[in-house]
Amino acid sequence: MTDGIINVNKPAGWTSQDVCSKLRHVLHIKKIGHTGTLDPMATGVLPVCIGKATRIIEYYDKDTKKYHASMKLGIRTDTLDITGKVIETAGYSNVDEKAVTEAFKAYTGTINQIPPRYSALKINGKRAYDLAREGKDFEIKPREITIYSNDITGIDLDTSTVTISPGSILITER
Repeated sequence: MTDGIINVNKPAGWTSQDVCSKLRHVLHIKKIGHTGTLDPMATGVLPVCIGKATRIIEYYDKDTKKYHASMKLGIRTDTLDITGKVIETAGYSNVDEKAVTEAFKAYTGTINQIPPRYSALKINGKRAYDLAREGKDFEIKPREITIYSNDITGIDLDTSTVTISPGSILITER
């Protein structure tokens, strides 16, 4: 295969670029690229375009994406994900399933999102997470996103975990 799209189930611990590098080596193809960066800790489908198909990568960014995620209640980290250093904890003894469900209702429809500093977004050609790790000062501008659904499939207050699936999000740049 010299042209086409390969859907790769990206394992945790690999960057999206790792996937492309491994495919480039295995397939002996120079022209290869992924359609959107997944965090290294994330698993999931990563469409990889090879050969002439790399021309359509720019159109994938505007496509709807679906996410399955688990959240840990009561902690905040410096990276806004579970890999970061815990910088704040909060009790939630008075939180029940209804309160969690109600809180999620605010996250549907079109909203302005400021991506975290430890994101893969590029700021002047460098990844935001690289700049953040270097201690650089930079700004990430809000972007408009539309969240069509964020269906809660599980709430376990004993482990303080909320599971969301298949949440469908469309990110549209301003």
